[in-house]
Amino acid sequence: MSAVFVALLLLPVLMAETAEKKNITTINKEIYHQSDVLLQEIQAIASRNQEKMLIEFRKSEVDGYKAEIMVVTIQHGLNITMEGSKYRILLSFGQHGRELITSEVALRLIGILMGEKEPAIVDNQKTLMILQKMIIKIIPLENYNGRKIVETGQLCERKNGRGVDINRNWSIDWGKKEQDFDPAEEYPGSAPFSEPETRIMRDLADSFEPHLWINVHSGMQALFMPYDHKNDLPHPRFMKPMKHLLQELNQLHCYNSCVIGSGGGSVGYLAHGTATDYMYEALGVPLAFTFEIYGDSEAPSSDCFRMFNPVSTAMFENVVTNWSMAFVNIFTKLQGVLMSLPKAENDYLFGRNFRLRNRFGVRYSAGTREWDNHIGTLFEFILLFSISYLAFVWYMYRKRDRLSIPSLRATFPSSSN
Repeated sequence: MSAVFVALLLLPVLMAETAEKKNITTINKEIYHQSDVLLQEIQAIASRNQEKMLIEFRKSEVDGYKAEIMVVTIQHGLNITMEGSKYRILLSFGQHGRELITSEVALRLIGILMGEKEPAIVDNQKTLMILQKMIIKIIPLENYNGRKIVETGQLCERKNGRGVDINRNWSIDWGKKEQDFDPAEEYPGSAPFSEPETRIMRDLADSFEPHLWINVHSGMQALFMPYDHKNDLPHPRFMKPMKHLLQELNQLHCYNSCVIGSGGGSVGYLAHGTATDYMYEALGVPLAFTFEIYGDSEAPSSDCFRMFNPVSTAMFENVVTNWSMAFVNIFTKLQGVLMSLPKAENDYLFGRNFRLRNRFGVRYSAGTREWDNHIGTLFEFILLFSISYLAFVWYMYRKRDRLSIPSLRATFPSSSN
């Protein structure tokens, strides 16, 4: 009798769970590309635009686990292998497997840049001249192995093919766990760069030396600048131009509904070992952002596909069109934003490090970034040192002056005696 009573008590719970499972949204294959099909479409675009677009596959393997990442390079005007003094842009999509919409934006953006999708921006002479000053590398699907798991029906999976969150596997503040740490969501791996995906991305960024990095995600609507691992912003000299760009994007593409600020200060939790913090801190990328381009706050936590991806055709098209054009808008503003950062003569970004790499940017380490946060610029440091040195010399001179008067009196006694 007691077993029957317990069963009756549990019946509403079981019925609720069953109903919830029935309401879970699945991938709409009418509007979303399967991962291999998406990459094939990008390859087809490249084959039709070989003078402007190049595709390479970068591979890595760790302990038998293999990863391969497609890298799309786009450059208008000159030979695609000649980077020279162009502005360099690195965009990553699909870092978390469940965020399918981000890779769809990448596909649309590539089509627009090649003149195969509307709007026809390459027909605009002014926009084309801006694009000719840039070399753009796009990662349309960074976490291919994780995406394949999602396509088998595990729609909440964000990690890679062996259970590591590759946006927690970078070296800046790696491995630190907050009180709400969930290993099912944020397992950072056995060590920084333990995963082949992050090794590929690290080596690509280090060799490419981008001026602009954007890590594109979904789950909410937000435009984040550093930092993710602490509730802090970059030095005001660098933060203000970054924030101004984000405010413009918020107005034009978020309709003033995007959260703007640091990831650590705005999202409600700290994230350690992220790609954006590494790009900004370790590699010295002048402009480093994380964009969250879509989120359904009303979706239940179990309905991951709906939470991270638009489900209707109309909303899908709105997100893909809006955000692909947001990136084009960023490209048109990039030179002005870079030139508004602290700099000295000859358009060098100034005061962070002394290893000037090219006309448009510099490299600096985490240590110099922290140093810059306290001192400001190299010029201010030299000025402060000079003033301190002059003050010290003046002090020593005055001290010597005071000491010389008694010594003179001792040498020449007063005649009144």
